[in-house]
Amino acid sequence: MDEVELPLSTRLNLETGRITWKELGFFFARGRILQVASELDLIEVATALATDNAAKVSSWLNTQQISILPDTRAKEWAIDDKNLWAVVVAPWVVVQKRS
Repeated sequence: MDEVELPLSTRLNLETGRITWKELGFFFARGRILQVASELDLIEVATALATDNAAKVSSWLNTQQISILPDTRAKEWAIDDKNLWAVVVAPWVVVQKRS
């Protein structure tokens, strides 16, 4: 039986999961964590990154809806050992804190 290729957004959704801050420390030290604002859809952002959708990504960067995780936020998350949602879009780990 032939395998059916799933759409990229579906594959990214299946690869998304919860992760603790302790598990992300290594990636933070390498500057590889992108945080996503809670009003955005994590999978939409991951899909835009994976498909090099420069227009969307630039817009989100300009409005600071996505950004490299700043030290201050990392410290907050480390203190609470926050559970976050994450998906890998190499070389990034794209994370979002959900309320």
